[in-house]
Amino acid sequence: MRRVVSSPSGIIGLSLLSCVVLLAVAAPWLYPEGPFEMVGMPFSKPLDEYLLGTDMLGRNIAAGIAYGARISLIVGVIATMFIVVLGTLVGGVAGYYGGRIDSAVMRITEFFQTIPSFIGAIVIVAILGPTLVNVIGAISIVSWAPLARLVRAEVISVKNREFTSACLALGMSDLRIMVVQILPNVLSTIIVAGSLMVATSILFESGLSFLGLGDPNIMTWGFMIGAGRSAIRTAWWMVTMPGVAVLLTVLAINLLGDALNEALNPRLKR
Repeated sequence: MRRVVSSPSGIIGLSLLSCVVLLAVAAPWLYPEGPFEMVGMPFSKPLDEYLLGTDMLGRNIAAGIAYGARISLIVGVIATMFIVVLGTLVGGVAGYYGGRIDSAVMRITEFFQTIPSFIGAIVIVAILGPTLVNVIGAISIVSWAPLARLVRAEVISVKNREFTSACLALGMSDLRIMVVQILPNVLSTIIVAGSLMVATSILFESGLSFLGLGDPNIMTWGFMIGAGRSAIRTAWWMVTMPGVAVLLTVLAINLLGDALNEALNPRLKR
């Protein structure tokens, strides 16, 4: 943590992300009426009646951004957890055992990589239905393959080192070697890749909601942008405010990911 907060990117990323998290946590207290309540006149400009104005139905845009932060963080974190677990298991097994297992697993991984990720997520949500669970599942299914290949390469590198051979000579089981010896040595790579996956998952969710494939009962940033695009010339704030929220959140996570990469890989420090 000292290395992370000592870098400019780490300080900026952590500060922005902390603001987003605090906004998401405080949303029920700041806006108890909820994001769908019509609280004022439609198309009210920012700072006239409400801080960020209102949309075409008189809903508070600031409330929508606060509640949308909760959904974005939930989707980003949960989807990334599934991606990391699945990618680590698949990549770890393929890299450790090699041979036919590696070949079979890599063919499956390559199949998923040939499908454009966002298009695949659209197809899955369109088939299963636009619910939050299905959105998280779709993001996880289309995003685990790159992490699996990365973990596989790291496991192959660690497996060929002397301490792993010594553990094999001592008769340690494969599971114990993978958990005790190999996993700690590839954990930094998984953490950095996982932190960046959070930003990617948030972008995926925003894109799906923008296209009308998000849960209609939940207020999200992508839904707000999609709903306001028809009035972008007369009510620019309806699109700009949630767009800036997406931009700052993704920027914060990427900056924090860069700082984590520098902290966990000292060889990259200049």
